[in-house]
Amino acid sequence: MDLNYYRTLIVVAEDCPVSASVVPPERGDKPTVASLQHRMIAEAPGTLTQEDVLFHTWLRRQEPAERSANEVARLRDAFFSKPQACLRASPLPKKFGWGLLFDAEGRISLCPMESDAYRRIAAGDEDGVTVLKAMRSRRA
Repeated sequence: MDLNYYRTLIVVAEDCPVSASVVPPERGDKPTVASLQHRMIAEAPGTLTQEDVLFHTWLRRQEPAERSANEVARLRDAFFSKPQACLRASPLPKKFGWGLLFDAEGRISLCPMESDAYRRIAAGDEDGVTVLKAMRSRRA
């Protein structure tokens, strides 16, 4: 089953508390989900899929940190054998003002909410790009 988005922009949530994108802070000596996801996508824009980000965010928060390739593959299969929340529920578009732009191959790039590209795509001015809203933090 393919959980990735294609030619899609996940726009920031309606109740996002910021008016411009913010780099998520670390919390003490442990990275947060938001800081891990931001770092992964920012360091390799257009190379990771939603499945990659979801799995590696989970994996990096587990012990032990070092694992064999076979164990990582086994863990990935087990991880996706259960339902997973998509990146519409990510803190990046919910709280930190980052749109998530997926290309035709399902690879993600960050799209700051204050950018011209974000505004143009969010307004529906980019043919063939689906616009989805991030999930709200609170009920309407």
